Amino acid sequence: MDTLFLDTNVVIDLLGEREDFYDAIAKIVSLADKGKVKLTVSALTYSTVFYVLTRFESKEIVKEKIRKFKIIAKTADLTDKIIDKGLASKFTDFEDALQYYCALKSGSSMILTRNEKDFKSSEIPVFNPNEYLSRLLSNPQR
Repeated sequence: MDTLFLDTNVVIDLLGEREDFYDAIAKIVSLADKGKVKLTVSALTYSTVFYVLTRFESKEIVKEKIRKFKIIAKTADLTDKIIDKGLASKFTDFEDALQYYCALKSGSSMILTRNEKDFKSSEIPVFNPNEYLSRLLSNPQR
């Protein structure tokens, strides 16, 4: 079973129901709800999602969306060791480095993001949600 680490941008797409991006990530979350894939996000993701979405919706609505999402997603801890790895990494974006090392530590089999270029030196596969769904359709036994 695939263990998917969701980058913050795809969680924002999902919970913010962003028009051009929502459908693909919603299908993936539906797979998780059916027990066909596992989802993981970093602890950092929740604060960023809350900050971004409360610019458009009430705090209570955003909190409720996060509560529901947490039911199907495991949270990867953001530890001192991960922060140190992020600081020492060659990632140009510190937040991406933290996400990457959380994905590795959590044992995720791949990262889903809309910014694949930010993870070009990843040791695990990186896909955008549409690519991941296409991959599943081309290999239905997964």
